[in-house]
Amino acid sequence: MEASEFRDLYEEFNKTGTVILGISKDSIKSHLNFIQKFELPFELLSDEEKTLHGIFDVLKAKKMYGKETIGTVRSTFVFDEKSRLVQEFRNVKTTGHAEEVLNYIRDNLDI
Repeated sequence: MEASEFRDLYEEFNKTGTVILGISKDSIKSHLNFIQKFELPFELLSDEEKTLHGIFDVLKAKKMYGKETIGTVRSTFVFDEKSRLVQEFRNVKTTGHAEEVLNYIRDNLDI
């Protein structure tokens, strides 16, 4: 759902000069299938080694079916044109999140 919302607002993000990248622990092959299935106009990066997950501190303990596991906390990071991290959205809900990010970019970055 989240990827689809970013897809649907892709042209609006383009107007702001924003580059959208998705990152997950899934394989490149899985990403290619996902991109095709949902007709995503942006790239998905594979972080199977969890390097970026560690850098951005998004791996957290979660409970699933009564068992504790380590999972990815859904997060979005906004960088400015000089590659400086300017905003973090952590533990996001999928519905409406893409619009929340777009509004942040429009309201806070010099575009």
